[in-house]
Amino acid sequence: MVIKGRRSVRKVSVIPLLRPFVLVVALLTTSLVPPLQAQEERVLRDILVDSLRSVYDIWEGQVPAVLEEGDVPVDQFAAPAPFGPGEHLEYKVKVGIFNAGDGYMSVLGIEEHEGSPVYRVNLGIKGGIGPARVNDMYQTWFDVTTLQTWRYIRDIDEVGYQSYRHWEFYPEIMRWERIDFDRGGDLGSALPLDEIAFIYFIRTLPLEVGKTYTLNRYFKEEGNPVKVTVLRKDRRETEGVFYNTIVVSPEIQTDGLFGQGGKGEIHFTDDERRIPVYVKSDIPNFPGSLTLHLQSITEGHPLNPVSRLAAKEGRASRGGPD
Repeated sequence: MVIKGRRSVRKVSVIPLLRPFVLVVALLTTSLVPPLQAQEERVLRDILVDSLRSVYDIWEGQVPAVLEEGDVPVDQFAAPAPFGPGEHLEYKVKVGIFNAGDGYMSVLGIEEHEGSPVYRVNLGIKGGIGPARVNDMYQTWFDVTTLQTWRYIRDIDEVGYQSYRHWEFYPEIMRWERIDFDRGGDLGSALPLDEIAFIYFIRTLPLEVGKTYTLNRYFKEEGNPVKVTVLRKDRRETEGVFYNTIVVSPEIQTDGLFGQGGKGEIHFTDDERRIPVYVKSDIPNFPGSLTLHLQSITEGHPLNPVSRLAAKEGRASRGGPD
């Protein structure tokens, strides 16, 4: 205590008075760190995704790939397959009974991955009803010889849901890695396939009615086994053209295009081409199934010599160009 004249003055420390304030600031700062950190991570990831899109996105004029037979050399080591570079299939997209846009499936060509030739295939869907819009792009790079996926990109822009995923597959160490995000996991197969590559792989199967093909080929373990059930033969009309078809129900144990319980169907032409004439898939937040109805066909040039010959004979029998 200090005495000044007759008046006493007590020295009061400001530290006890500041303690509640410091505590509040500390609590506020601590609570702000995760949101600030998360925001920074989102910004960095957006930059990374934009960079990946600049490398792998399809640019105007790249689809469809206009290729003559002479542009696509035969490959004796290619697996037998009814498709090949230059194949381009265009679809009318519907949600329930409503026209909702357009889609396509396209074999753009052959690229190289780790010294091996791979098909580059794209599936694009664009449209919607009112505010319920879809602008989805799926890209897959799968091996010409083993028909296994090496890279898979899924870029989804739907009502209430946007997602960009870029996977690279490393079967030699049985791992997949997300390039757009620091995440990885165990491969479900040494010969992995994604949802889009599965459609093309199914086209190489015999597709006997009444048979179920059980395949442990999905790239995520929890998606296996994939069951491909051949339901029946049918006849489907689209754009005034009637096709004899084989109806297949694929089921992957996930929530993707052909997720478990989704009642997906693919109607393939009952000929050597196995072209998907009609595709049905359930999508969350939409008032009905998403369906693709074939509008036009540009046939490609199979790489395998036997498949190439079968394609030429098939075109000749249908009266198409040799």
